[in-house]
Amino acid sequence: MKIVVLGSGIQGISSAWWLVKSKIAEEIIVIDRFSKAALDTSFANGGQISVSYAEPWANFHNLSQYIGWFFNKNSPMHFSFTTDINQWKWFLCFFNECRQKNFLMNMRHMVNLAKYSRGLIKETRKSLNIEYDLLEKGILSYYTDSNELNYASKVADIMKSMGVNRDLLSTDEVLNLEPSLYTIRDSICGGYFTKDDESGDARMFTQSLSKKCEEEGVKFYYNCNINKLIYNNKKITGVEIIDSNGYYDVIHADYFVSTLGSYSNNILKSVGVNLNLYPAKGCSATFLVKNEKKAPYVSLIDNENKIVISRFGNRLRIAGSIGFTGFSRSLSTVDCNFIFKMAQYIFPEALDFDNVSYWSGLRPATPSNVPIIGRTKINNLYVNVGHGPLGWTMGLGSGKALSDIINDKKPEIDFPFLGI
Repeated sequence: MKIVVLGSGIQGISSAWWLVKSKIAEEIIVIDRFSKAALDTSFANGGQISVSYAEPWANFHNLSQYIGWFFNKNSPMHFSFTTDINQWKWFLCFFNECRQKNFLMNMRHMVNLAKYSRGLIKETRKSLNIEYDLLEKGILSYYTDSNELNYASKVADIMKSMGVNRDLLSTDEVLNLEPSLYTIRDSICGGYFTKDDESGDARMFTQSLSKKCEEEGVKFYYNCNINKLIYNNKKITGVEIIDSNGYYDVIHADYFVSTLGSYSNNILKSVGVNLNLYPAKGCSATFLVKNEKKAPYVSLIDNENKIVISRFGNRLRIAGSIGFTGFSRSLSTVDCNFIFKMAQYIFPEALDFDNVSYWSGLRPATPSNVPIIGRTKINNLYVNVGHGPLGWTMGLGSGKALSDIINDKKPEIDFPFLGI
């Protein structure tokens, strides 16, 4: 048996890893347009393994805030409506997912997958001795709006019923836990802390796992453009590529796994598979730390400004913004300036502001924030996409579940997998 995995981000590499470990196939090939793994959406994300914030974007509490942001060009969320019918379909479905019944169901599915995946990350890094600037210091979300803090208590109760504990902290407790926030102490009204969550560099982890895949016999075709899937006799028989030398080629296989993120439908729609995905662009800034004592170690979430802050060794990354603006990855000057000013405001003495690296990526989002994992209507075509802002959090679990499905095994968690 031969399996082809399309894409080498955290979802693609995780899928390949668990498939090769299952020994289902004699040959596994990973194809990607970049020169190595994790150079797209997995490259410079926020870095948090955040089970405690596996919350759907779609809920009525947030809806009024989103509407307000629509008229504010400096808000954390940006909209650019187009004539693309898929965009309008996505937003109509998003509004439907805001219903409380759907919100609770979607959160449960997200939490189940996130918890499962976090456990696998812990096991995998220990067994494989993978280094990726891991910090097991939990995630602290701090609040500057007492109304939002009060609402967070309701979500914390829901999370607790799902087996995820968020501890309520006073302002003093927030500052004791992370003293680097002392510069903004007057604006903080409290926070929530989850000790079981953690942070680490998704790119480093994914690239290390890709090397482990190679050691197990997985073949990688990098610098290859994926043109189309070839459909014959009710199944996919091959994938047409332009290889690293510029020549056309067709790679044949028995099974195909698409982990192409926001670009999935570009390939899948030609064979009649159209997923309800839309790119949600985010950006990040990575700073060098110049004062260890003034920089944070606990991974942070600024609830008011919708940014996440993670420490990777001598680097500090601040990531945020949600842009429903199509497929462009061009950097937003507004977003970059906002993140830079927030860094100066929160950590004025900690960072080297003359050395900053900006990045943007397209999060593949479903209206419910529940990813799409499993077998499509074409029996030998599988997908592992749609993780939105939680691709790193859910990566290992998604790959393991998909491998189980291909091996005709029931995945270990309660989740709405396709085709089973």
